[in-house]
Amino acid sequence: MQTHPQSETEISFEDFKAQVLNDYRIAVTSRECSLLGRREVLTGKAKFGIFGDGKEVPQLAWAKAFKNGDWRSGYYRDQTFMMAIGALNIQQFFAGLYAHTDLEHDPMSAGRQMGGHFATHSVDANGQWKRLTDQKNSSSDVSPTASQMPRLLGLAQASKIFRNVKELSGHTQFSKGGDEVAWGTIGNASTSEGHFWETINAAGVLQVPMVVSVWDDEYGISVHAKDQTTKENISAVLSGFQRNSEEDGYEIMTVKGWDYATLINTYQQAGRLAREEHVPVLIHVQELTQPQGHSTSGSHERYKSPERLQWEQEHDCNLKMREWMLANNIATEEDLTTLEKTIKKEVREGKKAAWNAYLSGQLQEQKEALQLLAEVEASSANGSFIKPIRENLAANTEPFRSDILKASRSVLPYLVGETSEAKTKLHQWITSYKARIQPKYSAHLYSEHEGKATAIAEVLPAYDNSAEEVDGRVVVRDNFEHIFRTKPETLIFGEDSGKIGDVNQGLEGLQEKFGDLRVADAGIREATILGQGIGMAMRGLRPIAEIQYLDYILYCIQIMSDDLATVRYRTHGMQKAPLIVRTRGHRLEGIWHSGSQMAALIHLLRGMYILVPRNMTKAAGFYNTLLESDEPGLIVECLNGYRLKEKMPSNLGEFRTPIGVVETVKEGSDITLVSYGSTLRLVEQAAKSLLQVGIDAEVIDAQSLLPFDLNQDVAKSVAKTNRLLVIDEDMPGGTSAYLLQEILEKQNVWQHLDSKPQTLSAQPHRPAYGSDGDYFSKPSVEDIFEKVYRIMHEANPQDFPTL
Repeated sequence: MQTHPQSETEISFEDFKAQVLNDYRIAVTSRECSLLGRREVLTGKAKFGIFGDGKEVPQLAWAKAFKNGDWRSGYYRDQTFMMAIGALNIQQFFAGLYAHTDLEHDPMSAGRQMGGHFATHSVDANGQWKRLTDQKNSSSDVSPTASQMPRLLGLAQASKIFRNVKELSGHTQFSKGGDEVAWGTIGNASTSEGHFWETINAAGVLQVPMVVSVWDDEYGISVHAKDQTTKENISAVLSGFQRNSEEDGYEIMTVKGWDYATLINTYQQAGRLAREEHVPVLIHVQELTQPQGHSTSGSHERYKSPERLQWEQEHDCNLKMREWMLANNIATEEDLTTLEKTIKKEVREGKKAAWNAYLSGQLQEQKEALQLLAEVEASSANGSFIKPIRENLAANTEPFRSDILKASRSVLPYLVGETSEAKTKLHQWITSYKARIQPKYSAHLYSEHEGKATAIAEVLPAYDNSAEEVDGRVVVRDNFEHIFRTKPETLIFGEDSGKIGDVNQGLEGLQEKFGDLRVADAGIREATILGQGIGMAMRGLRPIAEIQYLDYILYCIQIMSDDLATVRYRTHGMQKAPLIVRTRGHRLEGIWHSGSQMAALIHLLRGMYILVPRNMTKAAGFYNTLLESDEPGLIVECLNGYRLKEKMPSNLGEFRTPIGVVETVKEGSDITLVSYGSTLRLVEQAAKSLLQVGIDAEVIDAQSLLPFDLNQDVAKSVAKTNRLLVIDEDMPGGTSAYLLQEILEKQNVWQHLDSKPQTLSAQPHRPAYGSDGDYFSKPSVEDIFEKVYRIMHEANPQDFPTL
């Protein structure tokens, strides 16, 4: 009998050999996929390749410690692990490399991401949560280095929440008592990134079940570790994080990446420690190699010495595992040679099957296009010009869809002025083809299921006859209290959010009522605040991540843009992270506390909702709406609105502000004024002054920027007033330009305009400090008044003479 290195139970030597041989089979299969995958890129069948060769053996050990309910947040070297847990096979590997747009073939992203970016499915075809504790889970990878780290923190923190918040004990589809471990991987060079350090620090503070594997092959593309890491050794640098009998911290382990038996024992120990004690663990996996270099974009022979290349050949983890198997009589040379030949054949066959499956749709579509092109060629006076286009397409034996559509559209100029049934059929086919194919690359940016946020109907605030006038912050606070009392899966966290109830007291007293896990303070670390939210939202919780001020969004914009906003899109709707991001902004003084980054957010956060309520009742309604949906959103509260008086609604937690719907706050007949947030109050003041000179302005609150005015109510207003001015405190060419494009191009209001549509924005710089700095940097009531008056003067100088 023999004790297997992965367990303390005794198994027969024959069973032990079978398990080891199966591991070796997976390692060799993964390596062959990497080798053949590189060749497929170089032949042009795939666009880019980045592979996990050289990291196979440690990933086998990791997979043995990974249990149902656990989560992975890794990077683009983890293909062996995905194969070992049964989530990736040969054909799927190549389907991802070829960008097959069918989830049945490429379940990782349906062609949305390059190969090496892995995910499992958290929701079913109807967008409903699956039972995540019954499967092994991988959050969808992102390419930017270290960007997987903040999300990893949240995936781990969810276990702490599930273990310690007793009201969540019944949520067994998401957690079984918080026993799940979040496993992260990162290359040693990427540990230089700030996201890594921020996450490591935060996990040590929070003490969450997180295991981070650092794959160390000494290089970051061409840059050696001596230029990356102090002491060239990340575990040595982090030694101060090592826990001891008196202080919490990390368990830090080091292991050789080619030592199969020790790797298995190391990962078993790390898994038990994190799972049982909720202690974060860092495993520094050393002496790994990259047999093919970083990616298909270059060769590592350019920057590695002959001695290093020779060392890598000798210390290849697969080779070392092979030598160990032979030395321990687990297999003979003949056995392994036969197995390796068999695997090579299996990988070639899987590659061929994946390519044929990928190509089959295009070949049928090419056939349809060629038939139509032949018909227009025969019926057109310009058939001789169309013929070479058709022949070139016919000669393409491996066409991309773009080849098919380009050829079909390129004949249209030759058909100008002609009328024929063939031309009509071609036009119809092109239109239907684009409608059929475009969603393969565009669908699921937002939810396409019932319950999506934009489908949730408005519920107006209700007021008793004796409704009290209170500070706006009290409306938000009491609405949050209702949310936390009725929805145990909700929680909020951020800088100063806990003990003092946020800097504007919108959470005043709630930590005492709901505990410091659900209403929590966080360190000054915006990227990992966002990461906490993303990870916990992926695990079925409903977190609200608070970023203290709008300006500080810039610290975490990369995580919001590359990760949160794209989760649903990059998984073709198979994962979701319904995180609410709370912040506040506008109308204070100084460069750093009154900026308006809205234009940047609009363009970087497609896939999220961007909501800009003008008061706290509207803000509270947006929280209620988003919590009824399963989509992420950013809510920007007005900084100068917390002390303004509002009536206290009687239906807290129930009223809902609709998303994508504008509100007309003042009707008028002469000009339409569109704005949002704090600036809207200035517009309202200007509108009152304009009445005194005979100008009746209609004032519209945008309320939500992404999406904007789905009902096209602005167009209805402009059809009445025939004039338009968009007012915004963003910089010129920013949000006001975005809104103007939405109104002019999508709503076609140009046909109703009697005056040039205009915008009024802030100066092209950050606001200067002080009240005067604010006045001379951003639109004022007087600016709005005079701008509107000038528009009316140009239209009717007799009634509106020069000011």
